[in-house]
Amino acid sequence: MARAPNYGQERKERDRQKAAKKAEKLAAKAAAKERSKPEDETKPETETAE
Repeated sequence: MARAPNYGQERKERDRQKAAKKAEKLAAKAAAKERSKPEDETKPETETAE
């Protein structure tokens, strides 16, 4: 006999996967922002150092 589906557990698992994907996306976005940021910050620092 087949087991009854556990919809609550399946929903929690989907939500967990969705949250992990969203967090990964935000982390990638933040990393991209950090990579582009030093270029902008470096120019004023070199100008003030001169």
